[in-house]
Amino acid sequence: MGLDVTNPWYINELHLGLRLLLAMLLGGLIGLEREQSNHAAGLRTNTLVCIGSCLLMLLSIYGFSSFVNETNVRVDPARLAAAVITGVGFLGAGTILFTGKSITGLTTAASLWVVSAIGLAVGAGFYFAAAVTTVLVLLILWAFNKLEKRYISTKREHQLIVQADEQSTIVRTLNALLTEKQIVIRKVMLEESGKREHGLQQFMLHLTVQLPKNESLLALLEQIQQMEGVHCVSSD
Repeated sequence: MGLDVTNPWYINELHLGLRLLLAMLLGGLIGLEREQSNHAAGLRTNTLVCIGSCLLMLLSIYGFSSFVNETNVRVDPARLAAAVITGVGFLGAGTILFTGKSITGLTTAASLWVVSAIGLAVGAGFYFAAAVTTVLVLLILWAFNKLEKRYISTKREHQLIVQADEQSTIVRTLNALLTEKQIVIRKVMLEESGKREHGLQQFMLHLTVQLPKNESLLALLEQIQQMEGVHCVSSD
């Protein structure tokens, strides 16, 4: 037996290695899903967070066993675990981006937080709870993503930049096109581009629009490009 039930402060090298390997495996499974979805915190990040959390949990429980019987020494196995949860919060915050129109990275930040908890659970010997949590997290990241795309995420926002002649009727024509397609205009900004062509001053039209689920962005860009007076159209 690697664990001495009569001495909860002892663990041998074999069980130490097994716990670290299991943490690497479980964290890697979640990281693999994030990697396939092209997120910043992917395979390596999630694996490192999980195995690092496991190591700190092991250190918190067994690293100070030599001082357990010392006078006036009080060992708290949960102290380092609490510090890990706080520290991972800063790492997760680094994955959250505010682009001016939406916030992204919340799911990745949450997955990092859960991965750290999985690592702590493995380090503490809660193998079943860690394994079940890993399966549930994978189910949430994969299945719920499919569910959101199909039934919840019905509209998408895009930034459109249209460069056109100042004397063209592009604004009225574009507004009619967007209204016909039931595209919602969230924000509009008009500015001079500083360019002239054929004696006409050009301007830049910045639009934040919300497309219905069945509307193709490429088809919309092509229709705008074909309008009279339009020189260039692009989207983020």
